[in-house]
Amino acid sequence: MRSEKITFPGHSGEMLAARLDLPDGTPKTVALFAHCFTCSKDIAAARRLAARLADNGIAVLRFDFTGLGHSNGAFETTTFSSNVADLYAAADELAKRDMAPSLLIGHSLGGAAVLRAAPQMATIKGVVTIGAPADPGHVTHNFGAAIADITQNGVAEVQLGGRPLRIGKDFLEDVAAESLKPALANLDAALLVLHAPLDQIVGIENAGEIFLGAKHPKSFVTLDDADHLLSRSKDSDYAAEVITAWSQRYIPMTQAPAAATSSQPEDVLRVTETDPNGFAQSVTLGTHTLTADEPKSFGGTDTGLTPYGLVSAGLGTCTSMTIRMYARRKGWPLTSVSVDVEHGKCHMEDSQGGGKIDCFTRKIHLSGDLDADQRARLLEIADKCPVHKTLERTNDIKTTLA
Repeated sequence: MRSEKITFPGHSGEMLAARLDLPDGTPKTVALFAHCFTCSKDIAAARRLAARLADNGIAVLRFDFTGLGHSNGAFETTTFSSNVADLYAAADELAKRDMAPSLLIGHSLGGAAVLRAAPQMATIKGVVTIGAPADPGHVTHNFGAAIADITQNGVAEVQLGGRPLRIGKDFLEDVAAESLKPALANLDAALLVLHAPLDQIVGIENAGEIFLGAKHPKSFVTLDDADHLLSRSKDSDYAAEVITAWSQRYIPMTQAPAAATSSQPEDVLRVTETDPNGFAQSVTLGTHTLTADEPKSFGGTDTGLTPYGLVSAGLGTCTSMTIRMYARRKGWPLTSVSVDVEHGKCHMEDSQGGGKIDCFTRKIHLSGDLDADQRARLLEIADKCPVHKTLERTNDIKTTLA
């Protein structure tokens, strides 16, 4: 899988940030993904879903709506209708690249947005909703007492997902006036409804309303015990596999030539350049994807951990896991553990030439009713973590050209 970072103008002319996840070889088809309300293109479910679809040959463009994530603009000035307009802008950007989308995928309120947008997008052959509300106004249930303040003052701060966001009066009025019934009745595309019966944010009854309001061909697949955000990788992976199998029935596919594809063994980590003018890299291992980059001060765009940051992350995570496994095996009351890691260069001891080596400094934070002996033992155990041992040894790296 390859991932390209792109920008394009949204409904108001503000630049929107996007990721275009591409399969190795020619895409079979192209999907446009709309994220959940106040989320971003980079939430775990969106990244995993796009990565798995790309592995299955489907290119995916995921972008941040105006005022969210890395996109420009003021979120408080946006509405549900502006989200739909941003979707049109994203589809236009894909069309300019000769990649007009044939598949729309929307998560939560993004699902309502793709339903609303689809009838006006001639190239769309399939629409997928994931945990979508049947009424866009459903999201206002999350605003609580702030609705009165928004109505009276024109804008107010709302706590959503543990962070403050300013919601404008135009948003309230817009979602109140919206109805998906006309869009569902005029949907000239196959529909796949994915929803979890135990969804605590958007109830399963919403899936029923969407399904009944649409014409055939339409399908409904349960996501069993998944949560609303598809927080577990197995749930987003399952959704991607269902979407892949379903889309092959309803969406024309272009089969890539066998010579254009390449396989990546599940146990091989692959690093792929995503910004030839900078330093950004896409790192994939199995179904997991992350980004590496350099700070802006070094000519990068600061979109991910630096290479040494990744090494430090390996040491820190391995240390924490090793301590947790030992405490669990001993039945000790360790309630939480965190590890701070700093990397730098230090003078090599007993060096006549004053040479320097890499130095990693760990500060381990342990919480729980632990006595002094237990804390001391856990400090010793930290040095037993495999990554610690690897970094302490002299290593051998062999390099070949593919």
